[in-house]
Formats: sequence, C-alpha cells, structure tokens
Amino acid sequence: MGASVNFSQSNGDDEDSGYKPMAEINITPMVDVMLVLLIIFMVAAPLMVAGVPIDLPKTSAARVGQSKKPMVVTLTADGRLQIRNEFIDRDHLIPRLQSLRAEEGDGVVYVRGDKKAAYGEVMEILGLVGQSGYGRVSLLSQHSPAAAQSPAAPAQGAP
Repeated sequence: MGASVNFSQSNGDDEDSGYKPMAEINITPMVDVMLVLLIIFMVAAPLMVAGVPIDLPKTSAARVGQSKKPMVVTLTADGRLQIRNEFIDRDHLIPRLQSLRAEEGDGVVYVRGDKKAAYGEVMEILGLVGQSGYGRVSLLSQHSPAAAQSPAAPAQGAP
C-alpha cells in the first residue's frame, strides 16, 4: 500500500549501477481515506451537538431571571404614541422612558410603527428612544406568509 519499487537494468558498463530502486509514494489511497473520514465527521458532528433527553424534576422555586414585561413603543396611524398600554405625548416620551429605565433597568425597546405612518416619523421615534438612554432598539414587523412563499414579485409592467 505504500511504495512501489522499480528495478531498472543499466547498460552493464558499471558494476555498482546494477539495480537501482526507484521509490514513489502513491497518495491516492491516503486521499480516499481522508475523504471518507471527512464525510463521517460531517455526518457525526451534528449528532454530537444534540443533548441527552432527560425528564427534569418539578420545583416550586422561582425562576432566577423572571422575564420582564417588554418595552414596546407604538406609533399609531394617526400619529399618537403609546408606551406599552399608556398613551403619551411626544414631548413626554424621553422623560417617561428614562423613568422606566431607572425603575426596570436597561433592556431592549421594541418600536412598532403603523404602515400608514410616515417613515420619517418612525425614524424620529427611534432617535428619541436612543436619546432616552436605551442602547438596544429593535423594529417590529408582522410576518407575511404570502411574501415568504412567492419566489419573487413581478416588476411593474410585467405580464
């Protein structure tokens, strides 16, 4: 499996140069073995990541990290602002967010904007949330299953 030896006959002029071994290493079997090992590891790696299924015991202890009520700032179609379920004036948005941040700590603020609201208004609300001290701001949208199923929307004017 390793080396092949080729003995060549010289023209007979020299006694020392009778048979000379010529060794060549054939790497094709080694490459085949490595490719098989690569495939085995590619198939086995996802199986090693999965955990062992266990049935956890029940306890009456409280969770360590109780999930807080999410901070959602909503811009309605008529331009009104709402923090969670409380309507608020645009001038009072920053002080109210700062007070909520002092009470609850820093977290993620989710901003929702009605699709009829102007893009500039939504960006202004994002800026105000940033000015209030929150570092993590996310925009919320609604999933459209019809858009996910269609491969591509036809261009305007296309049949």
